[in-house]
Amino acid sequence: MSTKVSDYILQRLREWDVENVFAYPGDGINGLLAAWGRAENKPRFIQSRHEEMSAFEACGYAKFSGKVGVCAATSGPGAIHLLNGLYDAKLDHVPVVAIVGQTNRSAMGGSYQQEIDLLSLYKDVASDFCEMVTVPEQLPNVLDRAMRTAMARRSVTALIIPADVQELDYSPPEHAFKMVPSSLGMSHYAPVPDDGDLQRAADVLNSGGKTAILIGQGARGARAEVKEVADRLGAGVAKALLGKDALDDDLPYVTGAIGLLGTRPSYEMMRDCDTLLVIGSSFPYTQFLPAFGNARAVQIDIDPHMVGMRYPFEVNLVGDAARTLRRLLPLLDQLEDRSWRETIESNVRDWWEVMDRRAAVSADPVNPEHVAHALSDLLPDDVILSADSGSAANWYARHLKLGGAMRGSLSGTLATMGPGVPYAIGAKFAHGNRPAIALVGDGAMQMNGMAELITVAKYWQDWEDPRLIVAVFNNRDLNQVTWEMRAMEGAPQFLPSQSLPDVGYADFARSLGLTGMRIEEPGGVRGAWEAALAADRPCVLDFVTDPAVPPIPPHATLDQMAGGAAAVLKGDSDRVAMVRQGFKAKVQEFLPHRHEAGRR
Repeated sequence: MSTKVSDYILQRLREWDVENVFAYPGDGINGLLAAWGRAENKPRFIQSRHEEMSAFEACGYAKFSGKVGVCAATSGPGAIHLLNGLYDAKLDHVPVVAIVGQTNRSAMGGSYQQEIDLLSLYKDVASDFCEMVTVPEQLPNVLDRAMRTAMARRSVTALIIPADVQELDYSPPEHAFKMVPSSLGMSHYAPVPDDGDLQRAADVLNSGGKTAILIGQGARGARAEVKEVADRLGAGVAKALLGKDALDDDLPYVTGAIGLLGTRPSYEMMRDCDTLLVIGSSFPYTQFLPAFGNARAVQIDIDPHMVGMRYPFEVNLVGDAARTLRRLLPLLDQLEDRSWRETIESNVRDWWEVMDRRAAVSADPVNPEHVAHALSDLLPDDVILSADSGSAANWYARHLKLGGAMRGSLSGTLATMGPGVPYAIGAKFAHGNRPAIALVGDGAMQMNGMAELITVAKYWQDWEDPRLIVAVFNNRDLNQVTWEMRAMEGAPQFLPSQSLPDVGYADFARSLGLTGMRIEEPGGVRGAWEAALAADRPCVLDFVTDPAVPPIPPHATLDQMAGGAAAVLKGDSDRVAMVRQGFKAKVQEFLPHRHEAGRR
């Protein structure tokens, strides 16, 4: 039997050690589907409920495995559906290769069914490499370049393969003019800055006495080096959300997350520091960094396209975080004055006490902060966590203490709804021997998480460790946007857009053969977590939480969180006063430093 183009594509993916392809079928990839049958499903075709979920799962797989994630979809609508998940990977610098079908070459330009100009459509999301295969001899070059480019640039690449091309007999490129042969593999490399730039950076860092360090996902492989630099400079360390698992949260000088979902100690450290070192992060919110002119700054990033942004850095070092820091360390002076570090550590202790108190505040019926806080002490040492966008991300960012081998991620830059459950699925295919936990809001769960529970039910018995826990913060509200509207638009709540129906998430899980529990009172929270972690199969925990618990930004004032009721109530001064007073009384319980509420 001759080797078809589709057969060769799967063969080449196997040669690149691709084990899973997250995909959804359609006639635009019928040739590939037939080849999968002939190849005995190697690499394994992982069927999602929707192409967007395939892309999210490939992204989650890549984030947690360190390998390239591969997804596939049919022409037209299938290719379109992949886009949101692919943009999530692109913006978080995650290597993903998309393989999509296209109508037959003979039909192109004829307004044929499902004919979309995919080269134009994918031009942005796969801007580093996007090619259409029109003859067999383009292979293996275009597939090899897609894999190498995705790895080298930590980006999304795409192959578009017309349906008729998939069915052609494969013939390799010849030793001839205008043929492009190719070879497998790419060696690992780690760039480092030159000595002069390192000395300039050291001069800046040695000039300060109040140093703040901000790390992102690019510092994940430099844990020991970051700790040593922080000790040498007497610095505190804040973490962008994508770098939450890059350094242990129980270190006394780790201030936690930064930004709208951040902590008070991170906010204060950035406000008061005189020197800033950013390692492996493209954190976008300048207002949470030191005021311009208040701090001298150095940046380290492996990607030359990502340095020099966000802040007026004096020195931009392009290099691998661990190797760059190892070369920088001998040039750094030991700071003897520990007063700055002591202030940071005191602020961190105070913050965790505040988190304890906020988690203990009564709510109607369950305080969502209590849900996350109770989990923190129960986290398995090898857990993999995902969080969806929304208020659930606040509780992930602030209450969970990650350390050691624990891993965690979310949609950091695109901040899209929906990746919580598919990320966890991708994690399980990357590490089937480790437990996974997804923290999701009810909005994201209704958007696509419930359907993807069907995928969990389809595959969970293949995993060595069957535990995949989906914790739903069920507050019947699109809560993050509700609070943003209150804080920024003066609108208490617009129910037609914000109110969500109450759904039996646990009931649905049980209907699929999974475990499901609904928790409606605070006394049942810890026991539910313990039961889910001891279960012999995936579990959905439906926590009925209070939508009135505010995801308070670290810099928020009480008046800001109370919102502008007058903008809605228009002139009814007595009612405005009553609403604001009642609202403040509720929010007051959750403010980070209640005795400082007036000052802020």
